[in-house]
Amino acid sequence: MTAFRPLRAVQLLFSLLLAGLASSLAATAAPAAANAAWPEITRENKPWTRWWWPGSAVDRASLTRQLEQFAAAGLGGVEITPIYGARGAEERYLKFLSPEWVAMLEHVGREGQRLGLGVDMATGTGWPFGGPWIDNVSAAQQAVARDGKIIPEPTRMKVKRAAPGGEGLVIDPFSPAALRTYLAPFETAFAQLPKGMVRGQFHDSFEYYGANWTARLPEVFQEMHGYDIQTYAKELLAKPGEVKTLDADTLARIKADYRDTLGRLHLDYLRTWVDWSHARGQLVRNQSHGAPGNLLDLYANADIPETETFGSTPFPIPGLRRIDGEFREGLDLPEPLVVRMASSAAHVGGHLYASSETCTWLREHFKESLSYAKPEIDRILADGINHLFYHGTVFSPQDAAWPGWLFYASTQFNPNNPLWDDFGALNAYVARAQSILQHGRPDNDILLYWPLADVWHDPKGLSHQLTVHDVKWLTQQPVGRIAAQLLAAGHTFDYISDAQLQQAFLENGEIVTGARHRVIVVPATEHFPVATAKRLAALAKSGARIIFERMPADVPGFGRLEERRAQLKAALADIAPRARVDGDILAALAAERIVPEAVAKAGLIFQRRATAAGHDYFLANLGAQKVDGWIALAKPANAAVLLDPLNGLAGAARLREANGRTEVMLQLEPGETIILRLAAPDGSRSRGPAGERAADLADRLATLGQIRAGGAQPWPYREARGQTVVLGGPWKIEFVKGGPTLPPSLETTRLASWTELGGEEAQRFAGTARYTTSFELPATGANDWRLELGDVRETARVTINGQSAGTAWSVPYRLRVGGLLHPGRNTIALEVTNLAANRVRDLDRRKVDWKIMREINFVNINYKPFDASGWELTPSGLLGPVTLVPLTERP
Repeated sequence: MTAFRPLRAVQLLFSLLLAGLASSLAATAAPAAANAAWPEITRENKPWTRWWWPGSAVDRASLTRQLEQFAAAGLGGVEITPIYGARGAEERYLKFLSPEWVAMLEHVGREGQRLGLGVDMATGTGWPFGGPWIDNVSAAQQAVARDGKIIPEPTRMKVKRAAPGGEGLVIDPFSPAALRTYLAPFETAFAQLPKGMVRGQFHDSFEYYGANWTARLPEVFQEMHGYDIQTYAKELLAKPGEVKTLDADTLARIKADYRDTLGRLHLDYLRTWVDWSHARGQLVRNQSHGAPGNLLDLYANADIPETETFGSTPFPIPGLRRIDGEFREGLDLPEPLVVRMASSAAHVGGHLYASSETCTWLREHFKESLSYAKPEIDRILADGINHLFYHGTVFSPQDAAWPGWLFYASTQFNPNNPLWDDFGALNAYVARAQSILQHGRPDNDILLYWPLADVWHDPKGLSHQLTVHDVKWLTQQPVGRIAAQLLAAGHTFDYISDAQLQQAFLENGEIVTGARHRVIVVPATEHFPVATAKRLAALAKSGARIIFERMPADVPGFGRLEERRAQLKAALADIAPRARVDGDILAALAAERIVPEAVAKAGLIFQRRATAAGHDYFLANLGAQKVDGWIALAKPANAAVLLDPLNGLAGAARLREANGRTEVMLQLEPGETIILRLAAPDGSRSRGPAGERAADLADRLATLGQIRAGGAQPWPYREARGQTVVLGGPWKIEFVKGGPTLPPSLETTRLASWTELGGEEAQRFAGTARYTTSFELPATGANDWRLELGDVRETARVTINGQSAGTAWSVPYRLRVGGLLHPGRNTIALEVTNLAANRVRDLDRRKVDWKIMREINFVNINYKPFDASGWELTPSGLLGPVTLVPLTERP
C-alpha cells in the first residue's frame, strides 16, 4: 500500500469540488448563498483589543459585564495590560500578581471560555518589562567610558504607566539572566492559575530608553567578531568635538559590530521569554520595532509578530474628513513599508498570524469615527496583517460616571462610546476579511533582502533603535526605494534577513522558507556578509533565481576584515555567472517573467493568498477615483466569486481571457473593499508549503464545498441610470438613546446638524436619534436601487418598510436597498449616532471633574492638558442629502 494514497484521495476530492464550484458559479439561476461562501468565523478571525486595567481595580461583576459586551459586539479576545489607576478608587486597587489579582485573571479566563473570547496578557504592567523586584544588577544599563574602559551605568529608567505592584526599575533587555529573575514572581503567581486561562503573553515595543550595555557584551562581542571591544572604548563613546584616532569608516565598522552584538543579545533575551511562555502552553506576541537589532529575526522569533500604527494617514478618499486640530501635527504617518516587516517575518517564519496594535492616536479623543478607522485597517490588511488588536479599551467599573476610566493614548473603543452599538458592524467587517486572510498561505513572488549591515555602518551614535516613528532607516535606503517601486508596480514581496536566508532552500523551482517565493532581489548593498553571499551562491547553484541591483563591494564590520573580504570576493565570483545584475529591478523581474498585479496600476492595494482552490485577493480602493472595468490578474482562473466584507454578500464574478491573461470585472468606489476568490484551472493550482498535511488541504477544501453546496448567483454589477429620487422629508427626529439627557423631538425639511436644528440639549447630546420619513418611489425599469446618505455624522442603521437594510458606518455611506423597496409609498427610518465630542465639550465647559486618572491623567493628541471647553460644536446626525439612485445591470 502506497503511503501517498490519503493525499491522492484528498486531491480527487479537490477535483470533484472544483468541478462543482465551476458549474455552480456558471449557473445564473442559483439562489444566493452569501453565508456559504465565507469560512466559519473563529475568535482569531475577529478583532481583539488591548484591555487596560487601571490600578487593576477590577471586580468580578464589572469584568463579566464588559466581557459580555465585548462578545456581543463581535470582539474575539482581549489583551490585559494593567496601568496606573483612577483617583478616588485607591481602595479598589489590586497589587499586580497578588493572589487576588490572579483570581481576577482566572475569572476572566473562565468567562472568556464561556463567551468564546481569547485572553492574552502583557508580561508585566505598563511598559517595558520591569518591577519592584528588579535590582541594580538586573536593571537596564548604559555604556559609559571611564579610564579608557567601557563600564556600565544604570539608566535608572522605571516602568512607564505602571500599575500598583508593577512599579520599579526596567530590566536589562540584553540579559537572559535578568529576564529569568524578572519572571520568577510570575512563576509563583501562576502556580495557582489553571492551565488554559491565558492564550498568550505580550511584549510591547522596545522602549528600554538608553539601554545599550550588558555584562555579557564583551564576551559575546569577542565570540562574534574576534577582537576586544574595550580596545576602542574611547573612540566608541567619544563626545562631539573630541579628537578621534580612527577614520570614519573604521569607526563605523566597529560600531556596526557593536550593534550586531546588541541585536544578538536582545534576541537571546526574547528567546528566553518565548521558551518560558511555551513551557506554560502559551503563545507569544512581540512588537519588535524600536529594538536595536534585526527586526525580521526578532519578529519571527515570536509566534505572532506584531507591528503598530500610530496616527492617521491622509487618504484622498472623497468624504473622508481630515480636520485641522483633530490629528497630531508633525506626527510620522503609518508607513506600509515598515508594517510589512512584521508580516514578512510571519510569512518567512511560517507563522499563521501577523498582528498589529491598531488605530493608536487615530484622531483627537472623542473625535474618532469608525469611518476613520476603516481605511487605516484596510491599509494594514493589504500589507499582510491578519490579526488586529485595537488600541483600545479601558476597564471601567459599573458605577463609574460617564465617560468612565480612560487611557491617554487610545482610540476609545469602549462601551461608553456612543458609537458602541455600531462597533459590531466594524468588527464583523474585520472578521470577514481576516477569515480570508488567515486562510491558505501568503503568495508573494519576491524575497527582498534587507541589508541591515548598511544601517549599522554609521559612525554616529552607539546603538540605533529602529522605530515605527522615524523610519528613515528603511525608507531612505535602497531597499526602501525598491520596496516602494514594487508596491507601486503591483509586485508581491516579503523582506528576508541574513539569518532567514540561511534556512531557505530550493524545491521545484521555488525558494522555500515558511512560505514559497519565486525570486530573490538584492538591492544595492554596500556591506554584504560572507555567510549571506555563500548561501546565495549555494541557492544559485541549485537553480534559484537571484537579481542584484548591483553586486556588493565590501563586507560589514571590522573583525577579520581582510580574511572576510577575500571570502566575499570568492563567493560573489561564484554567484555572478548564475545571477542577473540589473539596475532596473522592474525590468529584471519582467525578464524573469515575474508578473505584477495590474490592480495596483488601477489604483487598488491588495493582499494575495494561495489556497488549495486557487487564490484569494483582498482589494481596497483608498484612492480618489472609482475603479470600474476589466482588470488583468497575475493568476489564472476559470471561476471566481466576489465577496463583500462590509455586508457579507457574495456572487459569481465576471471573468474573461484576454492576451493570455485572466481578467475580472471590478467596481469599487473610493473607500470600498472587496474579496476575490479564484478557482484555478487544473495544473495551475498553488502548491502548499513544504510538509503540508493532507488534513490541512482537506480543511481548505471545505470552504469550496460550502460555496458549491449553496450555489452562487452572479455578482450584481450595476451602473446608475435614470432619475434620482431625493428624500426631502419632512423628517421626524426623535432622540432615543444617549446623554446627558434626551433632547426634545423635532421635525424638519432641511437636513442639518442636530446641534443647529435643536436647542441646548441637542448641542451637548451624544447618542442616537431616529430619523423617519415617507416617500413615493416611481415605477421604473431599475434592477436595483442604491441609497446614498451623503454626509453622515457618524453612523446610520437603516430600516426600510420595517426591514433592516444594514448599517452605514464608512465612506461612501451607501447601501443597496432595491429588494426592500416597492413602487408607491415607502417608509425609511435611520438611527444615526454621533461622536462623544459635544458631550465632553459640555463637561469641560461646566468644569465637571471627569479627568480622574493618575500619573499622566489625560492629555490631548499633542500631549498637552486636555480641555474641550473651547471646541467648536461637532456636527452631528444626518446632514445628507439622502437620495435613491436607480441602478441597471452594467454591460
